[in-house]
Amino acid sequence: MRAATRRVVGEIRAAADPSRKPGMARVGINVQHAWGVSIPHCRAIAKRHRGDHELALDLWATGTHECRIVASMVDEPQAVSRNQMEEWVGAFDSWDLCDQVCGNLFIRTPHAIRAARAWVRRDEEYVRRAGFTLVAELAHRDRTIDDDGWERWFAEIRRAATDDRNYVKKAVNWALRQIGKRNETLRLAAIAEAESLLELDSKSAGWIARDALRELRSDAVRERLRI
Repeated sequence: MRAATRRVVGEIRAAADPSRKPGMARVGINVQHAWGVSIPHCRAIAKRHRGDHELALDLWATGTHECRIVASMVDEPQAVSRNQMEEWVGAFDSWDLCDQVCGNLFIRTPHAIRAARAWVRRDEEYVRRAGFTLVAELAHRDRTIDDDGWERWFAEIRRAATDDRNYVKKAVNWALRQIGKRNETLRLAAIAEAESLLELDSKSAGWIARDALRELRSDAVRERLRI
């Protein structure tokens, strides 16, 4: 390990609070390789080292939960290859690691859409979650994709809606809601898609649909879209 990497690992370890780990475990975070460092502490450490691709690779190689989260915060998106994304997504072992890496890094790479298209059809739980997390994050942040482009994701949402694994169905639901919150046209389209999911003989699809409909029909969303 390079001396620079050792220093950053030392910073992360110094922020560790093992008393946080039971609470992390209660919300479904895999703490087997965790030190108990809060996300605000991770962000503060990462802020001092942003744009360091080699450091990101070194931190990921430690296998430590928080080092990997910091890796996603310091990496340079333009330096990230599809091979790196495949290697990292295959190592996801916790929903929060999945969401942090996707939201901090993968969404900002040139490969985000292509990765999402591939991963939503993969069977591994955290890989499929990563695919729909990217869709949700892109729907929230990207302003270059037109409405037709977003509506094409509904077929993938329907295909995955019967997957009853908790971390998959929550990501599918998240993607559907975020697409529907982009504008009024997509809100109505997402509502129609959710209503069609209710017709499927699937508890998972039913939960996804009812939760999405509750938000998409809410006064808060209608007010935000100024309907």
